Amino acid sequence: MGKTLYLEGSSGIAGDMTVAALLDLGGSAEKLDAVFKSLGVGGLHYEIGRRRSCGIEGCAFDVILNDHDHCHEHDHHHHEHDHHHHEHDHHHHEHDHCHEHDHHHHDHEHDHCHEHAHHHCHEHRNFADVCAIINKGSMSDRARALAKKIFAIIADAESIAHGIPVEEVHFHEVGAVDSIADIVGAAVLIDDLEITECIVSGISEGEGFVKCQHGMIPVPVPAVVNIARRWEIPLRPTGVKGEMVTPTGIAIAAALRTAKELPEEYVIEKIGIGVGKKEFPHANILRAMLIREERKEVENVWLLEANMDDCSGEVMGYAMEKLLEGGALDVHYTPCFMKKNRPGYILSVIVPGELVERAEDLIFEHTTTIGIRKRPLERSCMSREQVEIATEYGMIAVKKCSWKEIVKFYPEYESVKSAAEKANVSFKQVFDAAVRSAHGSR
Repeated sequence: MGKTLYLEGSSGIAGDMTVAALLDLGGSAEKLDAVFKSLGVGGLHYEIGRRRSCGIEGCAFDVILNDHDHCHEHDHHHHEHDHHHHEHDHHHHEHDHCHEHDHHHHDHEHDHCHEHAHHHCHEHRNFADVCAIINKGSMSDRARALAKKIFAIIADAESIAHGIPVEEVHFHEVGAVDSIADIVGAAVLIDDLEITECIVSGISEGEGFVKCQHGMIPVPVPAVVNIARRWEIPLRPTGVKGEMVTPTGIAIAAALRTAKELPEEYVIEKIGIGVGKKEFPHANILRAMLIREERKEVENVWLLEANMDDCSGEVMGYAMEKLLEGGALDVHYTPCFMKKNRPGYILSVIVPGELVERAEDLIFEHTTTIGIRKRPLERSCMSREQVEIATEYGMIAVKKCSWKEIVKFYPEYESVKSAAEKANVSFKQVFDAAVRSAHGSR
């Protein structure tokens, strides 16, 4: 089974912070390095380290550009690492040479070089160019598809922001090596950690304006707003001045999310913390948690009952099959005496609340009863999981049931039967062997 990831964006989300948090969760740095080398992109150098924000320590992932990428350096060191790294440049294409986030610490000289970088130094890649780079990578098919999905989400948001078709969107920083590192890195680590489910809580965002070449634009920036709207990602406004959510960060969240809310109860199995560079009044971290849903020991169900004295055994048996196929948790018959001492049966059906109406339909359709009684109940259940137990007769499937400190093991019938026939021994011998082995392995 895959794992469930919970992204808790109390300080927003950015691509580099996501990669750092996934590395902190135990994602393979070696596998990441091998994929980066296979992309065939020059200048992709990075550092993985540790740093603190408001006293909280976590992992840091920083992309370092080569000396020959001189024109990129101003963007990288004076802008991209100022907040959450390079994500902030993702809003722009050749129709609008505006780096909306080059605003934090730039002086006029830096802005001047930044403009030259746009016009003379940056490679302009469209979505097809980016996909060609991703296709070179020695990553799994799942990681490759996820990386392309993240880029596609950003391209769609940019096309809406600038009023042009997706195929006309040309990436600057989104197509640059630092951004490819963030997006491919996140995809590879998600695959490596075997994460298949993802819950994203309300992501905090700042307020105010950020500067681009052509003026001031509001926070959240257009690409972030478009992704939040299209993928229904909740944003939590704060009074913090500045940008806390980047297009790459929210695009990763949108591509990963499979659920909107946390389980009512859950257990945290592992925590990864990615630390950004910008200083806020609060800790600038992204927490990524591997969680496991904790099943409630008490659940609400409904009991449906019906009396019948004119149903044949075949009819009752068929009705039981249809009710179980329809989602009933339990179905049974109890012998009783009805009017005029007629022998009959009470049909009892336990169903979740959402299946009550469906169960009533099946009872009326497949039995002779003309009335159904129903009432809500609370049901306590032991938690259950399927395990494989090694015995002298081979591997046996066993149901492990737990309640507080109480643990019981119930070997599965078909598994025991198959092993007994293969070994030419009695069913009980295999059953007892499986129970003994199961208790011995606790």
